[in-house]
Amino acid sequence: MKINHSNSHTPAPLSRGAGRRAFTLVEMLLVITIIGILAAMVVPKMMGRTEQAREAAAQNDLAAVRTALDAYEVDNGRYPAGNNGLQALIQMPRDAQHWHGPYLEKLPMDPWGSVYNYQFPGKRNPAGYDLYSSGPDGKAGNDDDVWPK
Repeated sequence: MKINHSNSHTPAPLSRGAGRRAFTLVEMLLVITIIGILAAMVVPKMMGRTEQAREAAAQNDLAAVRTALDAYEVDNGRYPAGNNGLQALIQMPRDAQHWHGPYLEKLPMDPWGSVYNYQFPGKRNPAGYDLYSSGPDGKAGNDDDVWPK
């Protein structure tokens, strides 16, 4: 005797895909959560490195400008004067008798997008010049200014 099971009211088993989709969503949420936690731990550390890198870049620029200023001083017997004195490193000023420049190809901008501050004679260094970056806030004369080391 043969029994026909086609009229049976037993539910069909769930396909493998239906159960797997819900599990995959949970996996995705878990992975996103883990990535978020790692990012929360790593990003602040990397931000500190970014500022360190910018300060190092500013120090390198300042060293290059100082070298150019010293070459100008050797050729002309004095450092360029005035607040725009750095222009004398790329264009011959009227009062430079022995200018052998340009001493720089172009004037660098600091890593925060501002011009470097130059003054001769300097307020901080009256026997020489002041050369520094205004730092992240772009305002000269406060604690975040970057001076040559």
